[in-house]
Amino acid sequence: MTDAENVTPGAGGDAGAPGGVPETGRPSDAGQRGPQGQAPHASGTTDSAGRGRHEYADGGAGASSEPGGEDEFDHTAGGSGSPTGSAGSDAPVDSAEAAIADEDALASSYLADLQRLQAEYVNYKKRVDRDREVIRTTAVGSVVEALLPVLDDIHMARQAGDLAEGPFASISDKLESILGRYGVERLGEAGQEFDPNVHEALMHVEAELPEGSTGTTVVQVLQPGYRIGERLVRAARVSVADPV
Repeated sequence: MTDAENVTPGAGGDAGAPGGVPETGRPSDAGQRGPQGQAPHASGTTDSAGRGRHEYADGGAGASSEPGGEDEFDHTAGGSGSPTGSAGSDAPVDSAEAAIADEDALASSYLADLQRLQAEYVNYKKRVDRDREVIRTTAVGSVVEALLPVLDDIHMARQAGDLAEGPFASISDKLESILGRYGVERLGEAGQEFDPNVHEALMHVEAELPEGSTGTTVVQVLQPGYRIGERLVRAARVSVADPV
């Protein structure tokens, strides 16, 4: 037997290795190959947060089916796909609703203030208008009271026929017209039914009354009365008679 025939393969060694010495340090890649029998080419990268990412160029378990896609190893424990921060997302909505409610309350308060001010202004305007009319009526009444003697003389002159024509008739007519523009009304006419609200009976006589008279009737106006609106300056002083 030759020396070549006496060489015995080492236990667990590779029969194809020279000298029968097994190769150490070469891990078996039988379980490391991909579906096509090719070993995967894995490259490690680091994202912006500093976390390691594994990209599988040749595909494999957990790899994305689209180019450039992320595989299951790219997701962290709190990765996308799980709703997080729902309480934080509701906070802006609650804050906006609270702000709207505050604005509505403020607007309601301003509206109530405006309505109250408007009501106060309307009441104030009515009161001022009423007071203004009272002041005006009082002032005109004071002037008429001061002119009563003159107005009585004009009335007596007209009854006597002295104001039928001439300059004094024109003056008396203008005076009574001016007083009429200020709301002064003359009271008392012969043949009117006696009214105690505007007539003051100074004399009670027997006289022939107009046909159809059924009550006490004015037969003569001694001094005419004057009224301004609802204010009676002076009642008409008259002579009255009763029907027979």
